[in-house]
Amino acid sequence: MAVNYGKVVWHNNQFINWEDATIHVVSHVIHYGTSVFEGMRTYKTHLGPAIFRLKDHMTRLKNSAKIYRMPIPYTIDELCNACIETVKKNNFETCYVRPFSFRGHGEMGVNPLNNPIETYVAVWEWGKYLGSEALENGVDVCISSWNRFAPNTLPALSKAGANYMNSQLIKMEAMQNGYVEGIALDKNGYISEGSGENIFVISKGIIYTPPRTSSILPGLTRDTIITIANDLGYTVKEDIIPRESLYIADEAFFAGTAVEITPIRSVDKIIIGEGKRGPITTKVQEEFFNIFNGKRTIPDDWLGVIK
Repeated sequence: MAVNYGKVVWHNNQFINWEDATIHVVSHVIHYGTSVFEGMRTYKTHLGPAIFRLKDHMTRLKNSAKIYRMPIPYTIDELCNACIETVKKNNFETCYVRPFSFRGHGEMGVNPLNNPIETYVAVWEWGKYLGSEALENGVDVCISSWNRFAPNTLPALSKAGANYMNSQLIKMEAMQNGYVEGIALDKNGYISEGSGENIFVISKGIIYTPPRTSSILPGLTRDTIITIANDLGYTVKEDIIPRESLYIADEAFFAGTAVEITPIRSVDKIIIGEGKRGPITTKVQEEFFNIFNGKRTIPDDWLGVIK
């Protein structure tokens, strides 16, 4: 299926044609994985097209780069404006937004410091990441044989391209074995996250999610879900989660920009709850989408409106 990537891409403070957004084969990023990125959705909202939690995403992009000693030469406001203008110039009402920075062509070798930093924003139309029926019917997943990286190996708090080699192994293994997604454990054998999603587990009315110490990327959708759940009166606990807790959970779901809120139907062929989207997942999911139709009060900076 052809993907509509629009006509222009933002590159280092100017717009270029989509087909001109290329890099050299000896760019540092290709050989050593020196990139950081973000992923956001533009929704059609009651205020018009808007990028969800734009400023928070740009703050995390800057922080990811700082961890890797890769100073992005643009302010958070400049990056926010670049994202808004890229969506606007491509005339999208709904789309996925991908800002990213990387080390370009300079010196070869592990030392990246003398390589220029390139910054881009690309956008494209992207449907439901795990399938059009996943939000309602849920997905079948497995526990991966690949663990998330241990502390002090790769920084889990940085959304870096290199980290997603681990994610690719998790994803490919799951799909090769007939599952939609895989769930990684941390170095201690506790639940960490999916290949590109945070996870929530519901038991006896309490919502659990792994803490930062389980090598997760603290997702902004995850943060949104915690806020929504608290507002709805649910107890949310960030706590280590044993693998077997998934099997006996009442409900479970993924949360992330791409997957939004996707129920987990089974893990390792063990049915979760009643094998369908549960009542708490349903309520949280409904409240999440109420953000975009004006039925829910939200902080002013959660919607980056395209004007």
